[in-house]
Amino acid sequence: MKGRTAAFAVAAGLLAASPALADQGCAGVRAANSSRLVVQVAGVRPAVGEVAITVYPDDKRRFLAKGGKLARQRVRAAASVRACFWLPQGSYAVAVYHDRDGDRDFDRTLVGLPAEGFGFSNDPETKTGLPSLSAVRFRVGPGERLAPIQMKYLR
Repeated sequence: MKGRTAAFAVAAGLLAASPALADQGCAGVRAANSSRLVVQVAGVRPAVGEVAITVYPDDKRRFLAKGGKLARQRVRAAASVRACFWLPQGSYAVAVYHDRDGDRDFDRTLVGLPAEGFGFSNDPETKTGLPSLSAVRFRVGPGERLAPIQMKYLR
């Protein structure tokens, strides 16, 4: 019985020390060549519903396309929210929206304008339409990369 207890204690210690388990708040799998992307979204109002934070690869065919995402996290809405992702080093884009009603769909008005808050990495101008991938692309190098985004509301 002592042998089983000792083996269980060792196994529990190894699991507790596992980097994958220590980083459960981050989407993706931590690997030797992974970097940590932290997305910080500010200006969320009101603090109801959730904020969807989506990471896209450096591929204009996949940017904002159905099924084009690499990873997504949904976090409870607050004035400022954070999400993190383990990613290989490379170039990416991030899009966010404030899903106030929790329907997991980006709502639009009758004329097609955004009815919910939204934002992109690099905070590009969006008055004339959606930004290009080149306007929102950023590089994730070794270590940790912070991507601040300001939520925008049209009304």
